[in-house]
Formats: sequence, structure tokens, C-alpha cells
Amino acid sequence: PIYDNKSFAIQQIDVVTDGVISADQLRRWSGVKTGDNLLALDLAGVKRNLELVPMIESASVERILPGTLRIQITEREPAAQARVPRPRAGGGLDLMVFEIDSEGCVMFPLDPRQRSVPLAPGEDQLPVISGINVCELQPGRRIESAQARAALQLIASFESSPMAGLVELKRIDVSEPEVLVVTTGQGSEITFGPENFDRQLPRWQAVHELGLKMNKVIATLDLAVPNNVPARWLEASALPPPTPKTAKPLRSRKKKV
Repeated sequence: PIYDNKSFAIQQIDVVTDGVISADQLRRWSGVKTGDNLLALDLAGVKRNLELVPMIESASVERILPGTLRIQITEREPAAQARVPRPRAGGGLDLMVFEIDSEGCVMFPLDPRQRSVPLAPGEDQLPVISGINVCELQPGRRIESAQARAALQLIASFESSPMAGLVELKRIDVSEPEVLVVTTGQGSEITFGPENFDRQLPRWQAVHELGLKMNKVIATLDLAVPNNVPARWLEASALPPPTPKTAKPLRSRKKKV
């Protein structure tokens, strides 16, 4: 039978990915091995195996006769972290870290051994979203909380705004209704309303620039109040010099291995 014909044994598994997961790891997740019969292969099953991995957004699989299987992967790019305390066997607590992409999909951080290249300095410095219901942190599932999804939208809006080059988002607390409370790497606490970030971010920038002229830094700022901007200041000299901001690494382009 044709399915036993050794002429159609898989000799090569080409992997094309737009991210950082190693080709060997993707081959393992696919469940396909060289020597398997290419024509007998269940392509839909291979695609399903790959898309069950939370870090993979989508996969396509195709036969290239006589002996090549091509796999193309779109990876999820983490936008934020969530951290959950977990009791340690000998006492005390460990932090379980989850990553969340811009669509709200939850995943575990990629093991360093599963990466094609080592983690670059600062690449794991993602904003931490705190106050998410622990029950929502299920790898492979999307977060439904309106507050948490607003925090993800705030991160996206911030990254494309001029403020991204001036300060660093460290934490977004979503535990209070109708507001997002941001803590920056410079120690400021900025309160946002849960929408219209394109209006709130320029107001933050204006107050930030005013502070520079006065040699002051923002201690607290409430952007959720529509008609004015309550702010509290600190003398710039009272704070240690800011840590240089690490540029967010550019997303890798597609590579074939």
C-alpha cells in the first residue's frame, strides 16, 4: 500500500516560526518524526497538537512530496505578567509566574531550554498586572475580566505613546473597580480610567513635562478625573537617579530551521 511506501518516508521537517521557540521543541510538540509516512500523516491532528500549546497562536502544516513536512508557526508574544503566591513544600511561599499576550491568552513563560536564542537582558521585564482573579489564570485560556483586558489595552497604548521612552510601566493594579492604578519604575502612581487611553496618555505627558520644568517628579496623578488632573509632586533631588530604560526587543522575524 502507498502508506507503507518508503519513498514517502519523511526525511525532513522544515519549521518556520516568527518567534523564539526552538525548531527542535516545535518538532517535539508536533509529534512527527523523520521516517513517518508523509501520506499517512494526519495533518489536522498535527496542527491541533501544536495549537494546544498555549505559546502558539496558530500553525499550518503541509506536505511537500516526496519527503518533506513543512510547519509554519505564529507564536504568542507576551505583553504582561501575573504572579500568584504558592505555598512551598518546606514552608514559605514561591511566586508562580504567568504570561499574558495582548489578546488576554494566558501561558507559562517559555523554559530557557525551549528557546532558539537566550533571553536578552530586559526581555523578561514585562509589566505585572496585579489583582486578577486567580481562577482566570488558566494557561491556554483567555482572561475575561474587563479590568484586566483594559490593563492590556493600556499597555498597548502606552507602548505606542511618547511616554514609553520616558518612564517604565512596572505594575498595573486592577483590583479597584473602574480604575487602573499604575506604578512606574520611577516610583510614580498614576490612576487611569479604564478607557480612552488616547486622551489620558497625552495628559500624563503634559504633567510629566511640567514637572521637568519645575525639577519635580510625579508622586501621584489621577487621570480618571475628567475635568482636572489632581497631582502630588516630589522634588526630583529626593529620588535616586532613574535606572536606564531597557529598550523592548523587536519581535523576531520569521526564520526557517
